[in-house]
Amino acid sequence: MTLIFRMTKNNRYSLIPLIGVAERFDVDVVILKDFEKIEDIVKDIEKKDEIYVAFSFSSIDYEESEREIEKVKKLGLRIIAGGPHPTAMPHHVLKMGVDYVFRGDGEKNFEDFLRGIRPKDGVFDGLTRRIDLNEYPNMAKKHDLYMPFEITRGCPFRCAYCYTPRIAGEKPRHRRVDRIIEEAKAMLRSGRHVARFISPNAFGYGSTNGITPDEDAISTLLKSLRDLGFKEIYFGTFPSDVRPESVNRRILRIVRKYCVNESIVIGAQSGSERILKILKRGSTIEIVENAINLINSEGFIAHVDFIFGFPFEEKEDIERTFEFIDRILSKYDVKIHAHTFMPLPGTELFKFGGGKLTPEVRRKLGYLSRIGKLDGYWHKQEQISERLEKLSKYLKSTNI
Repeated sequence: MTLIFRMTKNNRYSLIPLIGVAERFDVDVVILKDFEKIEDIVKDIEKKDEIYVAFSFSSIDYEESEREIEKVKKLGLRIIAGGPHPTAMPHHVLKMGVDYVFRGDGEKNFEDFLRGIRPKDGVFDGLTRRIDLNEYPNMAKKHDLYMPFEITRGCPFRCAYCYTPRIAGEKPRHRRVDRIIEEAKAMLRSGRHVARFISPNAFGYGSTNGITPDEDAISTLLKSLRDLGFKEIYFGTFPSDVRPESVNRRILRIVRKYCVNESIVIGAQSGSERILKILKRGSTIEIVENAINLINSEGFIAHVDFIFGFPFEEKEDIERTFEFIDRILSKYDVKIHAHTFMPLPGTELFKFGGGKLTPEVRRKLGYLSRIGKLDGYWHKQEQISERLEKLSKYLKSTNI
């Protein structure tokens, strides 16, 4: 069997662990970064009936993936796909022409696939069949592919706009320190000396509930990596953001001791308590401000996420959000990270349609950006949101 992994900048972290799994089997692996080269690659493979092209994509990228899948089918090749969109919309992806869809955790089911197992309905279930992270790789050493350490998978919160608990489950599963260190040694041998992490809540690492910090686990992890020889360690920054409920002074001091990041990323999402309840955030404005205060008191900048353009947002909600933003900007060392709401398939808010920014919101975001107090991709996300709204209407019309 030859596996051609379609790798992009957006799916790299999803594919690397699966390539690591493939390295355990007697299969040929091809990494396809430039899709235009696929025909040339296929020409050099003798057994074309044993080729599978592997895709992983989110709903944000579904249109481009659909175009590429169509071209792959015209070449007569078979296709497998996983990731957020196939997890949320497996039948939509099968209709695109994909032969087998992987939902949720992919590693164990991918092993079964490589052993010859093929589900009759074309769907591998990784939603009820969760894995132990410690049994699977976080890298693909034979192909010199490395990524941030995925230290936790699963989120106990059910934010109405978010993919994560639906894809990865609500029960947090942690990768043990000894397994992380084992792979960290391989990273260092490859000449990589920067450590970053993937987690729905970095400060929840090691805890049973994914919220209350396990200070010993976090301290042991960070100290071990520093002692190994990592020159730069980033913890509590993207892609290992922090829930405001998990911020405390002791954890911040541990991060300050071992890490080089000058900021901590936390999610506020709105300054309106009404909106926070609709979003099922589980946090309040008071909790967020307390976290910001603690972050600043230990010498960090607070990088705070906000989402704008909710279809159910009223003028008063927008006013309260900007009042809160103005307050924290005046009182604390803060930078705002702005998002436009995107209705993601599989989430509770998919049915509400796309996010749209009012002229007033655009002016305010533009002003804060010009004075260096705000960053983000809200312009691009508004365009993506419009495409996702069209997808929602299409799926409703076809009953997929």
